[in-house]
Amino acid sequence: MLKWLWLSFGVIVLDQITKRIAEYQLVQFAPMEILPFLNFALVYNQGAAFSFLSDAGGWQRWFFTALALLVSAIIVWWLYRLKRGETGTAISLALILGGAIGNVIDRILHGHVIDFIDVHYVGYHWPTFNIADSAITIGAVILIATSLMPARPGTQGT
Repeated sequence: MLKWLWLSFGVIVLDQITKRIAEYQLVQFAPMEILPFLNFALVYNQGAAFSFLSDAGGWQRWFFTALALLVSAIIVWWLYRLKRGETGTAISLALILGGAIGNVIDRILHGHVIDFIDVHYVGYHWPTFNIADSAITIGAVILIATSLMPARPGTQGT
């Protein structure tokens, strides 16, 4: 199922292109309203999800980079071991892999992850995110959903 790596590559390319556009078109701390519930707002995240450990002093950059690279290697191995009929799992893993690598590229090149999508409602803001984060989230949801579905006849144990 390594054929699904094209999806990972697509996520990486889309993620990096949109981050470059965000950096060139947006000003940090100056959100641009797109819809009543959506802004584009340039944010530099030195931590992990929801800015976890963002003020930890710098060591987190390399920790999260190493962790993402380790998880990425495991995902590639997992993809390699999948059977032909496990398409949902392959898609989910490819999305997660693309998102992880997209954010790793930022950490290595910039020392932080570039976020720019700001969803909000009546003054409450979801933490700002990017395409890579979206791919990881969608991939995780698909992975959970496919793991909860009963195995199709003829695919279990093959």
